[in-house]
Amino acid sequence: MKIAVFAGDGIGPEVTREAVRVLEALALPGLELIAGDVGGSAWRKHGHPLPPETLAIAQAADAILFGAVGDFECDRLERHLRPEQAILGLRKELGLFANLRPARLFAGLEDCSALRPEVASAIDLLIVRELNGDVYFGEKGMRTLADGRRQGWDMMSYAEDEVARIAHVAFRAAEGRRGRLCSIDKANVLETSQLWREVVSAVAADYPDVALSHMYVDNAAMQLVRNPGQFDVIVTGNLFGDILSDQASMCVGSIGLLASAALGAGSPGGSKGLYEPIHGSAPDIAGQNRANPMASILSAAMLLRHSLGREDEAARIESAVARALADGVRGSDLGGSHGTAAIGDAVLARL
Repeated sequence: MKIAVFAGDGIGPEVTREAVRVLEALALPGLELIAGDVGGSAWRKHGHPLPPETLAIAQAADAILFGAVGDFECDRLERHLRPEQAILGLRKELGLFANLRPARLFAGLEDCSALRPEVASAIDLLIVRELNGDVYFGEKGMRTLADGRRQGWDMMSYAEDEVARIAHVAFRAAEGRRGRLCSIDKANVLETSQLWREVVSAVAADYPDVALSHMYVDNAAMQLVRNPGQFDVIVTGNLFGDILSDQASMCVGSIGLLASAALGAGSPGGSKGLYEPIHGSAPDIAGQNRANPMASILSAAMLLRHSLGREDEAARIESAVARALADGVRGSDLGGSHGTAAIGDAVLARL
């Protein structure tokens, strides 16, 4: 089992270090961790945010544990040399098209959510977002109309095979949870969404044990605040998924607790994937032992579950994080005073 470890910039090395400590504490036979440079730190050492040697490590690995990229000092570089190109390059080169972002309110953190405690406490959902298509990747441009007005335009599109492959990922994820899948679209207005709904409905025939429902995106945004406990797994396109996953992250109280995965082809338990906390590099607090590593630790749990098929170990990590939070272990993002290393120590003690 080869895991590439790309810590990156800012607080990336600090939070990734704690996730690595947790992985090592499991003492899994045959586990090999291989470090590589990405982002601004890679640009400084190699002249590129995703050097060939790092890409080779990623291609040979079973999974990637990623920290964060982003460096204010690199903002004036040409776009292809900026730190963020590392993550975009890995997604492209490895064919990572499915973004999995779980959102769960841990016991004891009800006061950290903007929602009422009785509403927030029911949140335990997974958003499966298509990552390589939709309006973000369609043709786009700026033009001047005949009357002199400027007009920006973007083309939204999905091919049926693109919808089918993300639908299969979502259905398989639902099989491993509570067996409910809600597909989010805007089929009453958009032809793209009409195709999306038809294809997802067709794929459902392969998963008779999963209950499929459909919901328009505007209603879904309302329901995530009104009654988030109704959702188990959500599957949606790139644009809607971008918005809804950020909304869900704030419903659970802190961005410092949320992990994510970007998966390629293959079923959960066998997909090569890239796993990272959803927070950024936060260079303003780098090196100060203030970053919350729990999202990185939870990303390691997702890695074990979705790429290595180690459900028991993944559940152990998640339980250890939950127990630490219930015992009052909180970083500054949650109003506490525990530092990065202390939080890692607390999770290890409960593991």
